[in-house]
Amino acid sequence: MGLTSLLSDAGHEMATAILPFFLTLELGAGPGVLGLIEGASDGASSLTKSFAGYLSDRSGKRKPLVNAGYLATGLLIPLMGVAKSWPQALVLRMGGWAGRGARGPPRDALLSESVRDEARGRAFGFHRAMDTIGATIGPAIALLLTGYLGYREIFFVSLVPGMAAFLIVSLLVKEARRPPPEGRGTDGDAPTKPKGYLGAMKGLPRDFKLFLIGVGVFGLGNFANSLFALRAQEVLAPGMGREAASVAAVGLYTLLNFVYAASSLPLGALSDRIGKRAVLSFGYLLSAVTCLLTALLTDDMLFLLSVFFLAGVFTGATDTVEGAAAADLLPTEARGTGYGLLHTVNGVGDFVSSSLVGLLWTTVSAEVAFGYAAALSALGGALLLLVMRPARSGRPKPDAGP
Repeated sequence: MGLTSLLSDAGHEMATAILPFFLTLELGAGPGVLGLIEGASDGASSLTKSFAGYLSDRSGKRKPLVNAGYLATGLLIPLMGVAKSWPQALVLRMGGWAGRGARGPPRDALLSESVRDEARGRAFGFHRAMDTIGATIGPAIALLLTGYLGYREIFFVSLVPGMAAFLIVSLLVKEARRPPPEGRGTDGDAPTKPKGYLGAMKGLPRDFKLFLIGVGVFGLGNFANSLFALRAQEVLAPGMGREAASVAAVGLYTLLNFVYAASSLPLGALSDRIGKRAVLSFGYLLSAVTCLLTALLTDDMLFLLSVFFLAGVFTGATDTVEGAAAADLLPTEARGTGYGLLHTVNGVGDFVSSSLVGLLWTTVSAEVAFGYAAALSALGGALLLLVMRPARSGRPKPDAGP
């Protein structure tokens, strides 16, 4: 699963790294369009996430959805190279991200069921590290290829790792067969009738629902990391020129993903030791600091390197520990549904944050846009500390409502 994510991320992050510059330099779009594409793509992803997780619980099979999701992403993202206008790029990106949504919750549930409870933070950290090594390799390849190929050709190159990821997950990843809910009874009783979609959502544990409050507020300010790259290009362009600034921004984006990969496993292991609530709150608050610094960004390279380093650390903390913390709060039979809801909350937040940050940047200023993101990140961290209880032993139990 780690190797699959490494290859898939290498493919679509290769495309993501050049997307801002493809839009601005070839299709004539600006920050508002980039924010719209990132936000709409995350919105399309969120529409598939929650139901995909529920289906994996209902059927007792996680792999078919995982396979289909990797195939959609691996095919549609490279096809952005044929786009002649930004609406075409929007449609293809949304389709690729819908595939990401379909695979995400069942994949995370499958991962959580593959390790011991006490090693879950490390497992998610390892998976995130592999995932993000791919996210580092992808922009690095894009950076190397920009001197030899056009943006469209780089999109086509991303087909190779995307298809390799699909083949590996299809042929090598194994799933322990679980009986579907229709076959489950309690204490030898007759099989129980499976819950409907809304019933499954309502039956999720109360502690998990409280956890989603902090996650959701943070998500409203947690925009796509590609906007960091576009901000770097903006401040560097007056002194370096647009083309050179674009290359430097891709390099900084690569640094972000490298730090993300390097920090994921240590932060996941730390969450196993001191608690996931503490590490996740730290990540949210560090995001607020990073956004404030981005609002004040200058062309000083040391300042830029520091900001992108911090962005990598907070991304490592948040992306790793959210998944591990959710597993601690969810019973096995509802894990797909719970991960689906978590991914949906994040997807809605990404849509709002990326779209709104792009809009504020275009219509008001970058300082206001990133200041908004900083405020919501800080509020999410504070709420998480208030509503999320410290980890307790024992298996979580579903309840009837909030």
